Amino acid sequence: MKKPNLKQQYRVNEQIRVREVRIVGDGIESCVVSISQALQMAETRGVDLVEISPNAEPPVCRLIDYSKFIYQQKKHQKEIKAKQVKVDIKEIRFGPQTDDHDYNFKLKHAQSFLSDGDKVKAYVFFKGRSILFKEQGEVLLLRFAADLEEYGKVEQMPQLEGKRMIMFLAPKKQTGARKPLETVEEPVEVAVREKKTPQQKARKEYTGPKVEGEDFDD
Repeated sequence: MKKPNLKQQYRVNEQIRVREVRIVGDGIESCVVSISQALQMAETRGVDLVEISPNAEPPVCRLIDYSKFIYQQKKHQKEIKAKQVKVDIKEIRFGPQTDDHDYNFKLKHAQSFLSDGDKVKAYVFFKGRSILFKEQGEVLLLRFAADLEEYGKVEQMPQLEGKRMIMFLAPKKQTGARKPLETVEEPVEVAVREKKTPQQKARKEYTGPKVEGEDFDD
């Protein structure tokens, strides 16, 4: 169903047909006046009389430029929509005797869905006499939930509804962005050449016996 246009949601000026209204607006003290007085106040200020709460007693009207009012409403709606988080529900179907290959394939899909913030509706469909294996279907779903413990939490335990046993999983809330891996630098030994004095160089170069009373460090 198409939502009505914003301009169709509000009555303005002569469209407001009541005996009296409560006036509000920027720099205006709230007061109750007759509709004729309200229209006169709007005309004097060069603005419009916009009915914002028709179900109030008396209806509440605001003195404001109508185009500005509609712009503000549209901006407000966009802000609300931007804050809303859209959550899709992805369905994953099993048979009561699903083999391991098919199970693992669907498990990977469920991990991807939950990581993207979507809910998962996992169900086992019982066809014909396979309803006799409903316990087996429940075990399969509980195993599925356990394997997805890292990605989501059970929102609804397995329940039999007609020929289906259904379980809902919701994504786990993100605790925050992962910390970047720290780069560990290995210590590098750097050879530093020491500056030697002439006496130290002489001591290093002299290989003969040390003469008593002679000190190369002086």
